[in-house]
Amino acid sequence: MLVLIGPSASGKTEIARLLIERHGFKKMVTYTTRPPRAHEVNGRDYHFLSKADFLVKEKLNFFLETSFYSGHYYGTAFKDAAHDKVLIVDVRGARALYETLKDTIMIFFIQTPELIRRCRMIERGDAEVDIATRLAFDRDYFNIEALPHVDRIIDNSTADLGELTKHIYQEYQSIMRR
Repeated sequence: MLVLIGPSASGKTEIARLLIERHGFKKMVTYTTRPPRAHEVNGRDYHFLSKADFLVKEKLNFFLETSFYSGHYYGTAFKDAAHDKVLIVDVRGARALYETLKDTIMIFFIQTPELIRRCRMIERGDAEVDIATRLAFDRDYFNIEALPHVDRIIDNSTADLGELTKHIYQEYQSIMRR
């Protein structure tokens, strides 16, 4: 399984989309208690759950990993884990996945300067208060020294996403074949 981590608006979702469209990966649809954004569809982008439903599933050991980020719960179901999946998680999720799955996953950290990420959040219509909160949180949370096991660090500040995605795919293939 290919795992992407990185701060808000670092490009994780676009990279995952291109890996799916161009390189045969399947999207791992995770679970969340956050409300859907205007363009998001339940079951395609996330499985949107109430907090109560999420907590019941968590007690039943439905999830491989869970995390709480920006006031909402996120989780990855055991039943969905597979080698041909691409998954976006936070730092705690990556740590939990690595502890459980070790050599069957490859973790890529997507690094992008804060100014670029701020502009992306504005462009996608995020509220200013949400942008400020996410950026402040991400400064500490995605400190490179504090990250769990990471196989590769990818700079997404100026790269062409098509080329960047191709590079990630090739790295994944070469490591996972060993």
